[in-house]
Order: sequence, then structure tokens, then C-alpha cells
Amino acid sequence: MKAIISTIFILFLALTTFAQNQLLEKANQHYTAGEYEEAIKTYLEILNGNVESAELYYNLGNAYFKTNQFTQSIINYERAALLAPNDEDIRFNLELANQHVIDAIEPLPQVFFVRWFHNIVNKLSADGWAKLSVAAFIVALLLAGIFFFSQVTAIKRISFWAGILIVAISIFSFNFAARQKKRITEHNFAIITQPSVTVKSSPSESGTDLFLIHEGLKVKIKDSLGSWIEIRLADGNQGWLPANSLEKI
Repeated sequence: MKAIISTIFILFLALTTFAQNQLLEKANQHYTAGEYEEAIKTYLEILNGNVESAELYYNLGNAYFKTNQFTQSIINYERAALLAPNDEDIRFNLELANQHVIDAIEPLPQVFFVRWFHNIVNKLSADGWAKLSVAAFIVALLLAGIFFFSQVTAIKRISFWAGILIVAISIFSFNFAARQKKRITEHNFAIITQPSVTVKSSPSESGTDLFLIHEGLKVKIKDSLGSWIEIRLADGNQGWLPANSLEKI
């Protein structure tokens, strides 16, 4: 009985994967033919099937960009960048799309070592760091075996210190993978989707008007209360706006 269930499950996965690949090929054909609206519909159909990848979001962002839907292109480029943080094509197209954003926010300067740390973490995706962590752990086990079974003092010494280094790499890689995974799952950044929205001092229409921002701008979500979201800009300014004026990345 278990064998039958396993076979059915494997067949279901195979058919699902085949169907998704067919849809992706169809979407790419629409895009190549300049049928961008049809490409968008097909890419969204794939996403609605709970399939996501950096390539899929990138292609969808390109299709939106071709139809001058720059806000949606930014959203999808940002989602692609979360899954592939070191992809130069994604970053380049995201910068192009951001040139159509009205607001030019000057971010607060980062301390050098903080910026350096973020650059290192973004060298790989969550999956990339996880694979490196597992690989390093396996190498550490091999080095431990060499240390315990070798009779040569020099080899024991080298395997010991190399093992310490590899274990450290495994631990750091695991932590970096967790950080990248947290960035993907927390959804604490969003893009403004309304043409313009007034940021308030409190989660109420009666709150004091603080400043005006426009669609396409990336904001950080700080808190929420009912139908209101507290956001912070890259320059440190913060306030409240209606939840329906943004879309989480």
C-alpha cells in the first residue's frame, strides 16, 4: 500500500513539474514574441501554483517593465533579489526601474563593518549558504577522522587546526543561511503602490501630515495596527499609512 501511495505521489510531482515547465516555456515564448501582457498572465499563473524562483520573478519584472508598469516591475525585481541577492542582472534592472520612482531618498550612511558584513551575507542565497554549511560540516567530519586515526603528529596537528577553521565556516554559513531565509519569510519591506500617499503621525486619518511619498518607493515595515502600517524610509523618516497603499515584497 505504501509503495502504491509513493508511486502516485511521485507521478503527481512529475506531472506537476512538467505542467509548470510547459507554462514557463509558454510564458517565455509570449515574452520573446513581444506579447508582454500574455507573458505576465502566464508568469502569474505559475506563481499562483506556489512555484517561485529568482528567474521567474526576474522574467515577470521584465515583462512589467516592457509594459511601463514600473512599480510592479520593482516589486518583482526585489523578490528576485531576495532569492538571488548577488545576481548582477537583477540588480541592474532593479536600478533601471528605480529611475522611474519620483522620490529620491538619500539613505543613512552605514558603518563600514556593517556594510561589509551585509555584502558578505549577500554573496550567496539562503540555499547557497546552507549547502556550503553542510559541505563544510562533512569536510570537518573527515578531518576529525584523520585527526583521530592518523599516527603522524604533523598530520594530526594540521587536521586539527584545519578542522577548527572548517567548523567555524560551517557555523557562520549556517547563520548566514538563517539570516537570508529570515529576510525572505519576514516580508518586512514593501513597495508603495498608490500614485501618492500622505504619511501620518499616527494610525488615523486625523493624524498630522508628515510627508508625501509616491509609488515605487521601497519602505521598511515597522509595525501595524488595524488597517494601518508604520513604515520607515531609508533616510530614517517614519510614520503611518493605510495598508492598502503598499505591497509587501
